[in-house]
Amino acid sequence: MILLCFGTRPEWLKIKPLLSKLKSYKLLFTGQHIDLLKDIQVDYKININNNNSRLDQIIADCLLQFPNDDFDSVLVQGDTASAFGCALAAFHQCKKIYYLEAGLRSYNLEHPYPEEGYRQMISRLSHVNFCPTTLSKHNLTNEKTNGECFVVGNTILDNLLEYKEKCTYANKVLVTLHRRENHHLMEKWFVEIDKLAKKYPNLEFILPIHPNPNVIRHKNLLQNVKVVEPLKYKDLLNLLVECKLVITDSGGLQEEGSFFNKKVIVCRKTTERPEAINTNHLHLCLSPSSLENIFDNLVIDYIINEDCPYGDGFSSDRIIKIINENI
Repeated sequence: MILLCFGTRPEWLKIKPLLSKLKSYKLLFTGQHIDLLKDIQVDYKININNNNSRLDQIIADCLLQFPNDDFDSVLVQGDTASAFGCALAAFHQCKKIYYLEAGLRSYNLEHPYPEEGYRQMISRLSHVNFCPTTLSKHNLTNEKTNGECFVVGNTILDNLLEYKEKCTYANKVLVTLHRRENHHLMEKWFVEIDKLAKKYPNLEFILPIHPNPNVIRHKNLLQNVKVVEPLKYKDLLNLLVECKLVITDSGGLQEEGSFFNKKVIVCRKTTERPEAINTNHLHLCLSPSSLENIFDNLVIDYIINEDCPYGDGFSSDRIIKIINENI
């Protein structure tokens, strides 16, 4: 029996392709995106207490409330505080740890903070690392991690196969910004994005606004951008499928955009997914002042037809085979 841990929507989307193929499993919900429970039945739930030091509280609650039941292995995904807390709790209980999306690295603990630290620590504890790319496996080999490493692709792409043939390049630009390391720059990013929307009135800039107060308090700066409420995943995919370009600081959209052969402007100083820089899918924008020049160049050369470096949409099949061989 394997316990799968998740608490955010991206975590759920990345473990979901495994569920129909696992012989037996239980689900542990770690409490972040509570609206997920409207449609998902879970076996265990961690209640995160309110505290001014939220990251500390998440890890403490994961350690204190982690179940000790009839499962012998635990799967965690990604780089959240709860993923690390659950991995550490499983380590304390001597459970086998599977780590999904292992080996992503920026090697800069401040970008992204705190995710880079968590992902490095989780891979140290894991018995089996499911790496999305050869580079991510190479990172773990260089770090001399103890667990086995397998290149399997990224499971988020397993959700996208039905959308692949629907891709177009309409006059739309998808924009998302939310990461912690951008909070102090959010005003400047929004000013530059609104300037682009005014400069290109033939393009519809659409920004699903993140509910974080550090993001939403600047939305009045977006006078020429269509600001909408957070989209359901299917609606976001439909917009991604038809847009011309993407401006984002999201890790998931770097992968999904590349899968749909969309050029993605990454509003960050670094990325733990550098593979798609080499394929010309990703274009790093290190500061708000650089955004206009990068966009001007890409909007006249937005077509791309290269293999996605993050996988082919069949990662879950490889993972289940490996899990079955390790049970």
